[in-house]
Amino acid sequence: MSRVEGKVALVTGAASDPGLGRAIALTLAREGARVVVTDVDEPGVREAAEVIRAAGGAALALRQDVTSETGWQDVVARTLAAYGRLDVLVNNAGIAVLKPLEAMTLAEWNRQIEVNLTSVFLGCRAVVDAMRRSGGGSIVNLSSVAGMVGLRTAVAYGAAKGGVRIATKTIAVELARDGIRCNSVHPGFIWTNMQAQAMGTRDPAQVQLGALVPLGGLGRPQDIADCVLYLASDESKYVTGAELTVDGGMTAQ
Repeated sequence: MSRVEGKVALVTGAASDPGLGRAIALTLAREGARVVVTDVDEPGVREAAEVIRAAGGAALALRQDVTSETGWQDVVARTLAAYGRLDVLVNNAGIAVLKPLEAMTLAEWNRQIEVNLTSVFLGCRAVVDAMRRSGGGSIVNLSSVAGMVGLRTAVAYGAAKGGVRIATKTIAVELARDGIRCNSVHPGFIWTNMQAQAMGTRDPAQVQLGALVPLGGLGRPQDIADCVLYLASDESKYVTGAELTVDGGMTAQ
């Protein structure tokens, strides 16, 4: 397994289990990358790194608030100090506060924009110089189907994820000459801790999606990790500015 052998990858929001960030980090490590995993949940992200190392991979765990500009500078500097380069950034960290428009407070709106969108801007900007020095790189931004179509109770979350979608395309155009690719991944209903909280159940068998998802049922974090692996690898060397949906056909209807 060596699809990203020799690459150094930084994955944010990697503490939650089950969670997209953890699945992505474990997959990249399994395929040969040295992985820096970050999260505000320091015990959780340290556990993720231990799992990677126990499987024979290389991992560095760092506490990070992705809304902090200086925090991003510190994480990139520590990545370079540990591994000497940076090839892949996965902007995965995010939150969801799902409420109808009239119930959403300004503080809840602002916090979701800050964590889900502003953090992506900060992360992309923070890694440019390091990726240039590495000869190029791949940025993968986690958006959502909520950033493509309207979903009830997702006014702030959808606005942020829609912003990620368009920002990704702009960044892809700006950084193409540096050999830095930038793509977005748009998960549908994937069984994670955040999804369980949003759906109000810890039992995925109780989630009935009906005709909403043509392939039926919930996706798995590994479904997203496999997509990110492709974008992180040289297999996608001619892919930039793309939006990849992993949603069981939800947005095809």
